[in-house]
Amino acid sequence: MSGNIFIISAPSGSGKSTLTNELRRVVPDLEFSISYTTRPPRGSEQSGREYFFVSREEFERMMQEDEFLEWAEVFGNYYGTAKRFLREATARGHDLLLDIDVQGAATVKRKAPDAISIFVLPPSREELERRLRRRAEADDNLQRQMLGDNARLFNTEAIIQRRLRTASREIENFCEYDYILVNDRLEESIDILTSIVESERVKRSSRAPTTKDLHILAVADRALRPHMLPQVEAVLATFDLSRFPSIRE
Repeated sequence: MSGNIFIISAPSGSGKSTLTNELRRVVPDLEFSISYTTRPPRGSEQSGREYFFVSREEFERMMQEDEFLEWAEVFGNYYGTAKRFLREATARGHDLLLDIDVQGAATVKRKAPDAISIFVLPPSREELERRLRRRAEADDNLQRQMLGDNARLFNTEAIIQRRLRTASREIENFCEYDYILVNDRLEESIDILTSIVESERVKRSSRAPTTKDLHILAVADRALRPHMLPQVEAVLATFDLSRFPSIRE
């Protein structure tokens, strides 16, 4: 059955973009909603590829005309998902993948309770910081290549610390998601994410499951939030969140 909405959220630096890009490559009939934003492009980003980059005035016009399925303001910039992507995917009989933050995910779940939500966690705070530093270094190098040695670089340390603080707050929302994926080993994570999408298609199909379907269902089942609590607890401990009250709910 088509017409499923898949939500994927993660702290910045968790590897979500790599996972979603690979998911879109290997899973057919899965459309991706490119978000609109008022923030300026970074590095080699292009409008219509990573985001649709629009002015604040244009974004607010779209808000007033109720063109967004969800929107939020983050660090002074707007981000939003246009309703047209859902209409277009449904018309083609395809599923829709939304790469959105926890605020947007909560809004979509209120409007579409059957949406399937997936939260990607880094294996630890230390690993998240390493990934953020590698990405910041790559961004700085790209800026230098494009603009020369006199390029005005970002305040890397301030950005990293801000993202780590934001990650701590976002991670506390894991209990609102259907599936949890700890992105430690990339190939394994891609397999689990693919299995989640395919298993939900099997569940919502009227046909009898095949042997392959049963394997997919078993892989996805292990990623359901109740089954992931021991791994989640270990990750939260590295963020000093091991006593988070909802961990065993």
